[in-house]
Amino acid sequence: MIPVSSKKHLLLRVIFLCAGLIIMAFGVAFSIQAALGTSPISSVPYVTAAISGLTVGQTTIIMNFLFVVLQIVILRKKYQWFQLLQFPAAVLFGTMIDVAEVLLQGVIPGGYISQWILCLIGIFFIAFGVNMEVTAKLVTTAGEGVVLAICQVAPVKFGNMKVLFDVTLVVIAVVCSLVFLGHLDGVREGTIAAAILVGQITKITNHWTDALAAKVLA
Repeated sequence: MIPVSSKKHLLLRVIFLCAGLIIMAFGVAFSIQAALGTSPISSVPYVTAAISGLTVGQTTIIMNFLFVVLQIVILRKKYQWFQLLQFPAAVLFGTMIDVAEVLLQGVIPGGYISQWILCLIGIFFIAFGVNMEVTAKLVTTAGEGVVLAICQVAPVKFGNMKVLFDVTLVVIAVVCSLVFLGHLDGVREGTIAAAILVGQITKITNHWTDALAAKVLA
């Protein structure tokens, strides 16, 4: 029988994870409203949503499901089946992106500076959400899971593989956009800003989530 304290501790970690995913989803929605390009991880879902007519949340769920399957293919017997919780995490994340888009549909930037303000808000939310998700110490996002899986079977550092992974996603988004839409969509200066700033902001805000975790999850 699981002790009550352990159940409470696990519940708090689940709450931390869900809060992180929701915050990240609002970050994606702010980036979409800014119309300066989405973050690298959201570039493919954004473009495929424009191509297919599905919502960004729905294409995000589909892409993350494919990432989970890819992890299983890469790791095989080494795959930790606990990471299958990435499936419900992906559903929550994708659903909340669509919810956030609806809630923010009235937030329309009045000019280029306003676009950057929304873009930076989105970047901050994504970074802080990542911190919350990491602090929960339950499951990684499916995208990070793929990078970690590759690093387990190939002699490559996580940081280098993460950069290569993000660049690959952006290239796929650019190619799909040009081929199927006839113009560049979803990848702009905001995409570059997100690629540069998310990691830097997580370093700054990390002590906030660490301090919160020390009080709540200790």
